[in-house]
Amino acid sequence: MPGVPRRPVRRLPPVPGQQIGPDVFPLVVGIGLAICGGMIAFGVGRHYEEEAEADLAKITGHISTGTGEPDEPSAWWRGLKALVPPALLLFYVLAVDRLGFLPTAAVMVLITSLALGARLRLAIPMAIGAPLFVNLVFLKLLRVPLPSGLLPLPWAGLP
Repeated sequence: MPGVPRRPVRRLPPVPGQQIGPDVFPLVVGIGLAICGGMIAFGVGRHYEEEAEADLAKITGHISTGTGEPDEPSAWWRGLKALVPPALLLFYVLAVDRLGFLPTAAVMVLITSLALGARLRLAIPMAIGAPLFVNLVFLKLLRVPLPSGLLPLPWAGLP
């Protein structure tokens, strides 16, 4: 799987003055995903999950039945959280050209944080800081400008 994105990216022209080209980023991400997938397949870290569940059971006084079924009935809308990632991807595709990367990514980080249970006190600073950090990484380190849209970065020197 790590080699799949490498083939089309090899055709991209090299970046002048850099020893590594644009094919390195997808390769590194692919290798990282393959390593993480292998660790999940071999059960690395499962012991820590079992310890955490046991600690949580001690704290809450709730004992799991171990049947694989949910111990408590959950609200029907919690199952809809599975639709958050594809909905956010669709939102990104439709909105990034008009709004730009910063507002689009801010909305995505805010919604994801809230869906994962973060409080507004943490979600809002993350929604402001994370897109700025990602934009700076792409702009300064990778030299890939992201769509500026409504909020162009003044230090980026891009239209």
